[in-house]
Amino acid sequence: MTDDALGRIAAALERMSPAPRAAPDFAAAQAFVWHVDPDRLSPVQRVNRIDLALLHGIDRARDTLLQNTRQFAQGLPANNALLWGARGMGKSSLVKAVHAVVAAEAPGLKIVEVQREDLPSIGRLLALLRGAQARFVLFCDDLSFSHDDEHYKSLKAVLDGGIEGRPENVVFYATSNRRHLMPRDMIENERSSAINPSEAVEEKVSLSDRFGLWLGFHACSQDEYLAMVRGYCTAFGIRIDDDTLRAEAIEWQATRGARSGRVAWQFVVDLAGRKGVPLPA
Repeated sequence: MTDDALGRIAAALERMSPAPRAAPDFAAAQAFVWHVDPDRLSPVQRVNRIDLALLHGIDRARDTLLQNTRQFAQGLPANNALLWGARGMGKSSLVKAVHAVVAAEAPGLKIVEVQREDLPSIGRLLALLRGAQARFVLFCDDLSFSHDDEHYKSLKAVLDGGIEGRPENVVFYATSNRRHLMPRDMIENERSSAINPSEAVEEKVSLSDRFGLWLGFHACSQDEYLAMVRGYCTAFGIRIDDDTLRAEAIEWQATRGARSGRVAWQFVVDLAGRKGVPLPA
């Protein structure tokens, strides 16, 4: 084979699996997004998040995640965390809000968002972060896996760390609507069709067991929903009497067929627009 042919093969292989770029200036931002093809960490100057004080009805999860994150920022032992449960109850908002609070206390704490489809590249990201002076919360929102999805195997590199171990300056937070990250029918199918049902299910279900913290989020009560609405109105200066607010907020959630923090925020956006009150972008 000629040198020219070998050169073309080498170039093609490099394009298929590009080497990570140099680490960015982690002092330039508190938040980054991981991209692949080519591998890079893009700084985010303005994070889309709300104040921690505006998150109502999730006090236990808030306090637990806040304490765990503070421990991690101080270089103390801390667990990976799985925030699971009802849609729209503030799982991802809590992660971002907690990071903001702790990063204000410890500026060396960064958050890096990783998309689920990019999990196969997680080993390269860990190599980039290992040895950096900063500490990193890796954040994967809406994490779940389908029956033919092998991405969950890549996640073990973060949770278990393989032979090198997880970098001591990295912790992993994920949100999911599913406690075991897999749909129930997938688990049942594995159980019914495998030669050894318990072993077939164990490999997939045990993935969530690798998270040291399980924080459950459940549908809120009407009182909690109304407290969320009133909290937003107070924070953003929306003037409305309690009786009118209660009636309109209940009517809004009835048309949506659900109560949640997301529904409360959507009502407040509508109310603010009608009242001519601007909301933060």
